[in-house]
Amino acid sequence: MERSGGGDPRETLRLLWRSPRARSGRGRPPKVSLEKIVAAAVALADREGPDAMTMDRVAASLGVGTMTLYSHVPGKAELVDLMVDAARQELDLTPSGPWRARIEHYAKQTVALHERHPWLRTVSTVRPPLGPGLLARDNFLLAALSTAGLPAAEMSAASDSLVTFVDGAAANLAEHGRAERLSGQSDEAWWAERQVFWESFFDPARYPAIAQTWHDGGFDRDAAEAAANAFDLGLRALLDGIAAMAERNR
Repeated sequence: MERSGGGDPRETLRLLWRSPRARSGRGRPPKVSLEKIVAAAVALADREGPDAMTMDRVAASLGVGTMTLYSHVPGKAELVDLMVDAARQELDLTPSGPWRARIEHYAKQTVALHERHPWLRTVSTVRPPLGPGLLARDNFLLAALSTAGLPAAEMSAASDSLVTFVDGAAANLAEHGRAERLSGQSDEAWWAERQVFWESFFDPARYPAIAQTWHDGGFDRDAAEAAANAFDLGLRALLDGIAAMAERNR
């Protein structure tokens, strides 16, 4: 797993916020721009997965030498931060209206983002890139929640909870599609090959709650549908809980 926030702090922040670096003399114009490097890295990770995203491969995709990349970006750690923040900037965070509708819009945008960039789930952002993408997302969520009627501490905690749930659930949804594309096998076919588990290994007496849920039709859907249902239910429960907290504070 890649981890954001591992590069040189000052250089990473300069790159995230596109602060120009002083250049000595006139010199030759750069062969590629930072924007093209980040876009090439994202495209490579989208196409072949995060392991393929090396400085050498990115340089080759741009038709330049690896050292050309290092004249723009110190290394892969800083490039990963730039990729994550560039992806976050794709989120459409313009809608206004009731706080709940705005957060539901953010959730749908995040699901679509993970479908476009499944490598995002392989990057730990516990120590996040402090770039425009992160701040735009957090500002959007806090602005929406500020109209719900929560005190500042609960509003901040609610925002963190939403990010944790939405990112995790969106990554899980995207992984179902990715697994099918990589394996060439649908979820339905994968489970069908394992029908013998239920016939020969599963013991209803040992796992009565699972057996009862199965008997009552709780598992009458495929894995992708189950993941989508879990996302909808989890988001609705979180928003209901936030609404209840706001009502209590009133």
